[in-house]
Amino acid sequence: MGYQALYRVWRPQLFSDVIGQKHVTKTLQNALVQEKISHAYLFSGPRGTGKTSVAKILAKAVNCEHSPVQEPCNECPACTGITDGSISDVIEIDAASNNGVDEIRDIRDKVKYAPNAVKYKVYIIDEVHMLSTGAFNALLKTLEEPPRHVIFILATTEPHKIPLTIISRCQRFDFKRIGPEDIVERMDEIVTNTGAACDEQALQIIARAAEGGMRDALSLLDQAISFSTGDRVTVEDALTITGSASQVYLGTLVNAIHDKNVAKALELLKELLSLGKDPVRLIEDLILYFRDMLLYQVSPQMTEAFERVLVDDAFTQLADAIPAETIYRLIEQLNQTQQEMKWTNHPRIFMEVLIVKLCHTKSERAKDDPSLLELQSKIRELENELRTLKAEGVKVQAASAPQHAKAKKPAKKSYKAPTGRIHNVLKEATKQDLQAVKSHWGELLGTLGEQNMKSAAALLNEAEPVAASAAAFVVKFKYEIHCQMAMENASFIESISSIMQRMTGNSLRMEGVPDGQWQQIREEFLSTQGNEEMESPSSKEEEPLVAEARKLFGDQLVEIKD
Repeated sequence: MGYQALYRVWRPQLFSDVIGQKHVTKTLQNALVQEKISHAYLFSGPRGTGKTSVAKILAKAVNCEHSPVQEPCNECPACTGITDGSISDVIEIDAASNNGVDEIRDIRDKVKYAPNAVKYKVYIIDEVHMLSTGAFNALLKTLEEPPRHVIFILATTEPHKIPLTIISRCQRFDFKRIGPEDIVERMDEIVTNTGAACDEQALQIIARAAEGGMRDALSLLDQAISFSTGDRVTVEDALTITGSASQVYLGTLVNAIHDKNVAKALELLKELLSLGKDPVRLIEDLILYFRDMLLYQVSPQMTEAFERVLVDDAFTQLADAIPAETIYRLIEQLNQTQQEMKWTNHPRIFMEVLIVKLCHTKSERAKDDPSLLELQSKIRELENELRTLKAEGVKVQAASAPQHAKAKKPAKKSYKAPTGRIHNVLKEATKQDLQAVKSHWGELLGTLGEQNMKSAAALLNEAEPVAASAAAFVVKFKYEIHCQMAMENASFIESISSIMQRMTGNSLRMEGVPDGQWQQIREEFLSTQGNEEMESPSSKEEEPLVAEARKLFGDQLVEIKD
């Protein structure tokens, strides 16, 4: 075969050719110049990021006839022999297919022999995490005390599977994913030297599809050049090869979802799938599209960080129309469906159901209506004020300050309960009427909540009926401020009377009294009525236990509760 893939032809031969791994190459170059070469290295990182290439460059650099050098000369017999694989002292082993104990024992037996052609014998073990437990144990002693002429370079994509006893005996270098900008720059250099022509945007699509791997990017570029029917690789060629959807299609689909146009969205999906787009890849494109939209809303100048979008008029209009809350919800649903697709043989059905679900989801436009937002803001302010008033009410109730101290704070207007009206209720009060009000109290609170009076109904949460007659009832409030707010709201009082009439058949008027004033009003009433029970004033008989208590302690110390 005369033709070689691009990633083989353009494999790095110098440390300076390695893209995106400056932290690794710079450290190794300094160690080479200072002749501080370790006996074992561990290169870990994603696929296609240069681990094996750096290992071979390091093998050439330590054996170069001009060493110590920062870069191999690639001209001496040692460098050229290692490059073409003719020197047997540099051994590449694939641990995926040579992972047994016998293979590692064979290495252990041969490391003691000196190299034949170069200064160092270098073992490059790729995918070392595939070795069995026995093979690792066999390698352990050799790694700990190898001969001076041997260097081990272990490469892996899954370092967490390597025993810590192995890792601790190596100098570890973590290779990172290569950024799209670096990949595009490298591909542009290759395209220029090979004579091919590619659109800049096509290179960006290929770079993003490579997901940080230079080898994957060059393989896709190679495929796109072969696929292209014209003189240059176009955006559509790159999209077809990578299985991605164009931004025009994505923008139109997102616009249809935003407009809740199910028919149009499904038609677009059908067209995309008919073009050979992968449903899983399409969901990933949508997630990246919305991710870029969020970044654009937060910081429009961060275009270099975009993964999928090139900013145009259509995109900016969509970004202005779709609120961030909606984008969060869409990304969550897309991500959930993407996870579910991993376990199904029918990803297309999942994709279609997702599109219908996104279009039928309750619109959040009402949440963005200015008048509704203003109303919600006012409600939140009232709730905050109510919580503050509750806290202040607690402070007023807890501080049993004298009346003259309260008079020094003109800002706080105290509430005075209508003693006369409450006395009138107590004169006619009966236990049966009170029980009737109490039995409907919970229902009353629920009805107020259903009538969008939750804020007002909250005032009654810590209040209770204490007396009732056929025409009115008295409610005791724990906090004076709550009593004042409730009794000064005429519509609230009318609503309670109306609800009580429906429940009990009687139009009952509510009278409010703070807890601190209730005892005083009650005692004044009892003193004027001559020790009659307020719940049933017609009853003159007193229970024996109550009478005995009055005899022992006197009326001043006895408080009668039902």
